Amino acid sequence: MEIIAEYGTVFMILAIVFGLYMTWGIGANDVANAMGTSVGSGAITVKQAIIIAAIFEFAGAFIAGGSVTKTIRKGIINPESITGTPEILLFGMLAALLAAAVWLMIASWQGWPVSTTHTIIGGLVGFAVVAIGMSAVNWGKIGQIVASWVVSPLIGGILAYGLMISIQRLILRTERPFENAKKWGPVYVFLVGWIVSLVTMFKGLKHLNLDFGPIATFVFAVGFGLVLASIGKRMINRIQVDPAADEEFHFASVEKAFAPMMIFTACAMAFAHGSNDVANGIGPLAAVVSLVSSGGEVAQKADLPLWILVLGGVGIVVGLTTLGYRVMRTIGSEITHLTPTRGYCATLAAATTVVLASKTGLPVSTTHIAVGAVMGVGMTSGVAAVDLRVIRDIVASWLITLPAGAIMAIVFFFTLKGIFGVSCPPCH
Repeated sequence: MEIIAEYGTVFMILAIVFGLYMTWGIGANDVANAMGTSVGSGAITVKQAIIIAAIFEFAGAFIAGGSVTKTIRKGIINPESITGTPEILLFGMLAALLAAAVWLMIASWQGWPVSTTHTIIGGLVGFAVVAIGMSAVNWGKIGQIVASWVVSPLIGGILAYGLMISIQRLILRTERPFENAKKWGPVYVFLVGWIVSLVTMFKGLKHLNLDFGPIATFVFAVGFGLVLASIGKRMINRIQVDPAADEEFHFASVEKAFAPMMIFTACAMAFAHGSNDVANGIGPLAAVVSLVSSGGEVAQKADLPLWILVLGGVGIVVGLTTLGYRVMRTIGSEITHLTPTRGYCATLAAATTVVLASKTGLPVSTTHIAVGAVMGVGMTSGVAAVDLRVIRDIVASWLITLPAGAIMAIVFFFTLKGIFGVSCPPCH
């Protein structure tokens, strides 16, 4: 208690710096993966991806980022046994943040598409095991999260596969593909607006004290989807048939019609990613702020100040802008060949999966989901269309990430404890 009272300002500054560092890493790595399908399909440029992410990642973090933050903050470990020494929890949260930030920086420089969710959870578990004991870890929750690492890319892949099959049957394999692209295009744009707004309003706005009934939510979601569909229809109608391009590639004009639609899916993916992955950086930060503000009281429930969500949104945008280009191409071009129709399916499927997961409070990995969605799209053309060597390398980087986060968090925890001269009776 005395340590927190004496160095409260220092701890607050460290938390903000580490939290910004961590969210910068999220932007540089995970956001780049989230936007990779849109860039890789050729629908938008890197500069446009950064602008879209700047707006919608921030919006997702601010508007719908509260639910997952609660899971990361107090759902992974049980701090009850150290209520008498809250500084131990504080050091642990700081160590987990710093460990995740450092690993993400290393991975981003190398161009490895790793999971920030793996990293921060590994950091929290590593600290808890050495500082409190095995019993402090909510292994049931860890089991759910591990299951989500398998289930979420599978769901993303199935959704993307289904969307791609529907486009093939309704548009690509018909006698008049371009006309059918104009006919069905607004329907696919409607799906983007409807799904994202529906799920966001159902569970994402509670921390803003906004609660709508199911009927009002459904009506608003349909209305929002129709507005987007009308905008999309105008954009699609401006596309003209390109006979020369169609001679070289039969579906060239169809792909041109889908390119404007990728703007909507890119916005949806950025919003979905911000709503889920901002928790990785600001969950532990929120715990530190709560501890310092209460003078060391380990609260079971702490309010999430909006300025923390703002901080997370800013960090993510800066990370994508400064270093995102290094990893954006991995998912966008190396797993399978992406066109606007394929990119649309992969991005909408991934966005839907991420938003659904974020509203259930389950911190899934956007990287896993995006890889699953891109693989699902590729599988519609057969296994040969997917570069399994790239998948192997990506999975290997995932396996390294969790233990790397845990080991670094342990090192940083004992370093912080030593710097501030704190003994650790409950440490194992």
